[in-house]
Amino acid sequence: MSGPLTRFRILEIGHMLAGPYCGMLLADLGAEVIKIEPAEGDIARRVSPHTVAGHNAYFASLNRGKKSVVLDLATQAGQGALHALAAQAHGLITNLRPAAIKKLGLSYDALKSVNPKLVCVALTGYGLEGSQAGRPAYDYVIQALAGVMALTGDPGSPPTKAGYSAVDNSAGIMGAFALAAKLAEGTGGQVDLAMFDVMLSQLNYLSGAWLNAGEAAQRYPRSAHPYMVPAQNFETADGWIVLFVSHDDFWQRFCREAGKPEWIVDPRFATMAARRTHRAEVLAALEPLMRSDTVRGWVERLAPLGVVVAPVETLEQALGSALAQERDMVVTLESEAGPIRAVGNPVKIDDQVQTYLRPPRLGEHNGLLGALTAARGKKPGA
Repeated sequence: MSGPLTRFRILEIGHMLAGPYCGMLLADLGAEVIKIEPAEGDIARRVSPHTVAGHNAYFASLNRGKKSVVLDLATQAGQGALHALAAQAHGLITNLRPAAIKKLGLSYDALKSVNPKLVCVALTGYGLEGSQAGRPAYDYVIQALAGVMALTGDPGSPPTKAGYSAVDNSAGIMGAFALAAKLAEGTGGQVDLAMFDVMLSQLNYLSGAWLNAGEAAQRYPRSAHPYMVPAQNFETADGWIVLFVSHDDFWQRFCREAGKPEWIVDPRFATMAARRTHRAEVLAALEPLMRSDTVRGWVERLAPLGVVVAPVETLEQALGSALAQERDMVVTLESEAGPIRAVGNPVKIDDQVQTYLRPPRLGEHNGLLGALTAARGKKPGA
């Protein structure tokens, strides 16, 4: 592996998505990520009904480039092996529940005696301490508690979750960011990262409107922006399109191309503030107009003018797009059992070629334990 994190060794004790995604991002950037699993393995090895090159497809999508070591952390021998690994590591990531983190000794307090420079990152639902720490947390639950479900979907529809695991993925990204920050600082310590906090932090300007102006967050039809108009989905003659007019210059370009120059000077439509005030009138005028041309027609007319517009596509269309190919976002991991296709890492670094390795077999790297135990007492990464 190559990348900016090649000199770092990270332990990952996690399951399913948030912790493994965090570890995979670090592995993609060159870190040696050692995944510590129980005898039955990460539950992600059994989630998907699909198998690719001998791996569960769900597991393969979140665990490439790692090493797998099987340990029973509930035993004295398992704890001894964990300490040997921790002594030679720079960081530890876990997304187990707080009770399990404490019981299995996966905190900085439990490991600082073997490595005071170790950075421990705990990805939990509600934090390591506090009245809610013991509650189980899953992506769906945090989306419900943090207000994401109440904000998603059309007005009057039931609360709706985001179409992907927004909480788990966001927590994984934030965990990698927090770990990198502590590694840059060069001191050990505990990072306490709650998924609830992560999602509230991402509802930034909506939270600011409520906290400072008393404006309650609400849903708008067709995924409309609360302040910018028009900025939403529109139905065309043959499908759906996103039009996002973020300032008045874009509005003027749109109006000229659409054959509506009078809207440029109409006091209801001329400015961003006016369009926000007269949202219903603007949309009543726009909706039949947008249905007068096709998705392709609008994109070909508006995109060259710099107007922000795009078709609403499926994931399958996005994966097969020229843009995904140009950006190297669909990659192939070679393995002895055949190729594994995956979504690539979004971080592109000048003068560095991104390499990808296959996910590990369960316990494939148990041989590391003897070497690291023998090396205990040396500096991490030596």
